[in-house]
Amino acid sequence: MSSRWIAYLYLLLAMLGAGSTVVVSKLVSASLPPFTATAIRFGMALPLFVLLLRWRRADWPRLCRHDWLILILQAGAGSVGYTVLLLAGVRLSTAASAGVMMGTLPAVSSLLALLLFGEGWRWRQGLALLLCSAGAMTVSLPAGATWSFRSAGELAGNGLILLAVACEALFILLNRRLRQPLPPLVLSCYLCALALLLALSAAALEWQGSWQVSAAALLGLAYYALVPTVLGFVLWYAGAARVAASEAAVFTAVMPVSALLFAAVLLHEEIRLSQLAGMVCVLAALSLQLWPARRRSAAAGQSG
Repeated sequence: MSSRWIAYLYLLLAMLGAGSTVVVSKLVSASLPPFTATAIRFGMALPLFVLLLRWRRADWPRLCRHDWLILILQAGAGSVGYTVLLLAGVRLSTAASAGVMMGTLPAVSSLLALLLFGEGWRWRQGLALLLCSAGAMTVSLPAGATWSFRSAGELAGNGLILLAVACEALFILLNRRLRQPLPPLVLSCYLCALALLLALSAAALEWQGSWQVSAAALLGLAYYALVPTVLGFVLWYAGAARVAASEAAVFTAVMPVSALLFAAVLLHEEIRLSQLAGMVCVLAALSLQLWPARRRSAAAGQSG
């Protein structure tokens, strides 16, 4: 029992760290262009992953050309694409809205699995997608009765955040296409290195001679590299190794809720009724997708 509760604590802390990324992204995007910020993030995280690999004495497996291509696509979509689009999105939108949008990840993953890879589709997944769509539309409603330039900018920001979620969903789906399964730590190190190379090439085009980089942005990037990127990885896989996959999946619901709370407490954003309504829709969608898995897990435990 104690081991299970420790696992729950690890998973909870990992998702709290993931939820805090919207607040960090808001601070960082105010003074750094997105590709440069992304390159700094992975440049800070890569040495930490290498040290972890040396400490664990992990082997570096040789990969075929197919798997290298998959890793490059994963790094481009889930690492660089997700971070860049999230940074650009929260600059136009609010951290609270970004948190709600991030909760649509399971439904977006199901939709992309159907469209790109022809995977099966159940009525619960369709209903979850409709709920997530309703939540995203509700979040994007203007605060007043009429549209303004500000509300149009927030709508564009929410669109970018939704694209970031799609990139993360593609990252998850591509991982199933690896011919040689990689240990999580090795996979993370490879992806971090590839993401750094991809982000650096794009960051060179953003160089304008000098930037007024705030101390808050640099501290935010250091936090982003250490807590959600490296420590979040360690906590998630340490927790997931102790419980069933369906139990670990339930904790993904913590991410959008924590993002909304962090936005209110740390950034002092006003939480609108539309954002709360959108959060309810997203959490209902998460429950729909996770409930069948939990039932199967319980049934398996009883039969054993």
